[in-house]
Amino acid sequence: MKKIFALMLALCLMLGCTALAENEINWEDVAPTLEASGVTGQFVTFDEIAVKIFIYDGMNAQELTDEDREKGYIGYFAAEDGSAIAIQYVNMNGMSLEDYAAQLAEAGATEVELGTVNGLPCVNYVNGTNLSLAFTTQMGYILEVTVGPVEDDNSKIAASFVLASVQAAE
Repeated sequence: MKKIFALMLALCLMLGCTALAENEINWEDVAPTLEASGVTGQFVTFDEIAVKIFIYDGMNAQELTDEDREKGYIGYFAAEDGSAIAIQYVNMNGMSLEDYAAQLAEAGATEVELGTVNGLPCVNYVNGTNLSLAFTTQMGYILEVTVGPVEDDNSKIAASFVLASVQAAE
């Protein structure tokens, strides 16, 4: 089991949550740990993709430029400490998740592994000091959620909560 999923599983088990299937994370299993930590934030919904993601208080939405939007960014949040959450939606011409995982590995991403987050098939990977999840969509696009930099255990835990929160909007 790769580090991202192992970390999220460990967080769930710390509070006695039921065991999760390998490489499958569900927000309802992770949320009690976040709640117990006293950390606050809110879900932000991205209407263009019908997905919501938990964003910590102190992560401020940044205004996207036309160039950012051309690169596929639909959200970018940054904190004063330099940490950031980037949400990108890119046309990959219907590439499968498996093919995308192979492309990531060829491009130098590490710990590339397929999994499921909140019922959504995904690939998780590490790119430098960033943790990312990528999902395919029915429109043939790839949705990527990236959190970084992740340099110590605290930032890994924070990143894991954000990544475990990605789910279909109601």
